[in-house]
Amino acid sequence: MTSPGDSEVSGSRRSRTPLLVLAALGVVFGDIGTSPLYTLREAFGFTGLPLDEATVLGVLSLIFWALLVVVTLKYVAVIMRADNQGEGGVLALAALAQRGLPVGGRRQRTVVLLAMIGAALFYGDCILTPAISVLSAVEGLKVATPAFEPYVVPTAVAILAGLFLMQRRGTARVGILFGPVICLWFATLAALGLLQIVADPGVLRALNPAYGIGLFQTHAWQAFVALGAVVLAVTGAEALYADMGHFGRRPIRLAWGGLVLPGLLLNYFGQGALLIRDPGAVVNPFYLMAPSWALYPMVVLATWATVIASQAVISGAFSLARQAVQLGYLPRLEVRHTSEQEIGQVYLPRVNWALMAAVVIVVIGFGSSSRLAAAYGIAVLGTMMITVILAFVVAVTVWRWHPLTAGLLFAAFLAVDFGFLSSAALKIPAGGWFPIVFAAAVFVLMSTWRQGRAALFQRLYRGAPPLPSFLASLTRQQPMRVPGTAVFPTGNADAVPRALLHNLKHNKVLHERVVVLTVLTEDVPRVPDSARMQVEHLGGNFHRVLMRYGFMEHPDVPVALMRCQLGAPEPTYLDTSFFLSRESLIPSDQPDLPRWRERIFIRMSNTALDATQYFRLPPDRVVEIGSQIEI
Repeated sequence: MTSPGDSEVSGSRRSRTPLLVLAALGVVFGDIGTSPLYTLREAFGFTGLPLDEATVLGVLSLIFWALLVVVTLKYVAVIMRADNQGEGGVLALAALAQRGLPVGGRRQRTVVLLAMIGAALFYGDCILTPAISVLSAVEGLKVATPAFEPYVVPTAVAILAGLFLMQRRGTARVGILFGPVICLWFATLAALGLLQIVADPGVLRALNPAYGIGLFQTHAWQAFVALGAVVLAVTGAEALYADMGHFGRRPIRLAWGGLVLPGLLLNYFGQGALLIRDPGAVVNPFYLMAPSWALYPMVVLATWATVIASQAVISGAFSLARQAVQLGYLPRLEVRHTSEQEIGQVYLPRVNWALMAAVVIVVIGFGSSSRLAAAYGIAVLGTMMITVILAFVVAVTVWRWHPLTAGLLFAAFLAVDFGFLSSAALKIPAGGWFPIVFAAAVFVLMSTWRQGRAALFQRLYRGAPPLPSFLASLTRQQPMRVPGTAVFPTGNADAVPRALLHNLKHNKVLHERVVVLTVLTEDVPRVPDSARMQVEHLGGNFHRVLMRYGFMEHPDVPVALMRCQLGAPEPTYLDTSFFLSRESLIPSDQPDLPRWRERIFIRMSNTALDATQYFRLPPDRVVEIGSQIEI
């Protein structure tokens, strides 16, 4: 059922469809749009395929059908239907999948595990996408003259460092340029390819899947290895789904079918036509398609396009980190909003500097886009496969598809992804190990944090008196009540907060109004204001308040609290104090976690953002009560 508010939003989006299509071009398609810079070159660069007309047509056929099946059919037609109130991405999909499963059951735990693996693999992709995109663009200078070769890596590092340094200013000011630049990019891709196709229209025979099948029949092993390069053509497909919440399904589908897919296909086929006529162009078929006078402008345009593609990936990393914090996969991180109009434009300093360091190390360590291509693709394919599995769960439990129908469709998608992954796995010794190691490190951090928080929760509330019995004891022995409102945030609304117990024990007083506050993150992107608050009056001027937020929202506790109906006189800023319990974690002789995880968790806890900042509490109204906890 669609609410009136949903209809208004949908109608508003329809009226702005042309602008949304243009904006989606600048954000969603940058990654997949820069793949022609290196895909066809890598298909012949390391696979051992002989470079002749039959093999070129075979590789082109594989690229065409990969774009058609993986992107158009799987993502645009099917996966994008699995939106969590309009939001996409692996964490939003996992939250949606959990909704149809028994709480706390084995299947729900499996979904959580897949979500963490998918998020970790996404960060592996976030490191490689800016590196390979910018490097491949700057390498066009070598095509102009070999004299530029020593300056390729320093130039790429300088561009990427500048991009990361710019993040704290936000992308609102330059974002309006993204769409037109990428639109020009795809138009240029199509024009360059069309010129080559006109010179050799026979290359269009590759639309016939028989050429792709024939490649496997005549060069079975080399064709299998070539799949690891063909997958580079679809590496940006996950972005179509992940960025769906910003633009909606319709603008992304229109942009894909109307400009992106035709531009990509024309360029790939144009490169193929050039290779059939001039096999020597395999060193860099993309740039060699352009007339000599257009080479330097093409390097500039390609660099712009790759910077925009990198910006989209970095923004996605910020968004995913914020979701991970809200859903309990990472400790609290500082989130700065860089735009007053767009809630999705955020900047996370720690994530930014970590990504910058990793990307610079990758560029310097690998040194060329060809070497990076060996590392690229594995993380993306892993994320794609997890997305397919989670979408299958949603199809069966939420959409109520017949399990056999859903199983056949998603098994076919999974088989295609597995074929690509099997080929890409051959590149692990040559560099494919890097995104796996990086993703494994991120997964260890996320899983350690989740397990550690569960263990800490047990330690904190083990033996804590239930709130009803505590209130009953106060009626028998009433402590002194002082003016004002005391708010005690807690993770367990049924137990007495530790800060309340310590305050009563040491200060021997209670405020005249006491609020036990719990902030919950729901498995939806945003919670409407009408469902934000739940207030329960417990008697004795005690109140239990439950605040709900979506995983795309940032809690603002004071603003929400002032809207509560707690009874006259309503609390004000000046008479409200927030009592926080600050736990100092110390190693235990009988740890709840393995020793190595215990040390990681304590370190993560010590670096977590202060609750005062995260929940936007006024610093001059906060009282922190410390305690030591063994874990």
